[in-house]
Amino acid sequence: MRYLSIYLSNNRINHSPIGKTMTDKELRGILSRNIKRYRQSRNLSQADLAEELDISVNFLCNIENGNRWVSPQTLVKFATALNIEPYELFKPAEALPPEMPLILNKCLDEAVVAVTKTLNQIRGYYLHKTKSRSKQAKHPKN
Repeated sequence: MRYLSIYLSNNRINHSPIGKTMTDKELRGILSRNIKRYRQSRNLSQADLAEELDISVNFLCNIENGNRWVSPQTLVKFATALNIEPYELFKPAEALPPEMPLILNKCLDEAVVAVTKTLNQIRGYYLHKTKSRSKQAKHPKN
């Protein structure tokens, strides 16, 4: 459980640390992931979104894979089709909230308690069965 907390604490994504300029590739990656994420959250296929934007599915696929840039006009079309503001397409994914390790640890603790309780119940059941069989073997019914 502590390992999970340490892992989550050490692996937060800081997309734009002070003093670091984001590269073209990083910005395109954020755009492509956001387009795909928003599209999927609205249960749109690539074909449906491409049709709405009046672009080819191949072009949309290249955008979502980070291989192609889009024009400002197409960015506005994406935002309109996905019902978001254009700037949201460039927002890095949020890092885990600071309380997430505590929440996950609590869930793990509760799971350990539940599994331990269940295993003890199973153990008790089999111990009871074993004792019953031992008594039957010592005192057989005639």
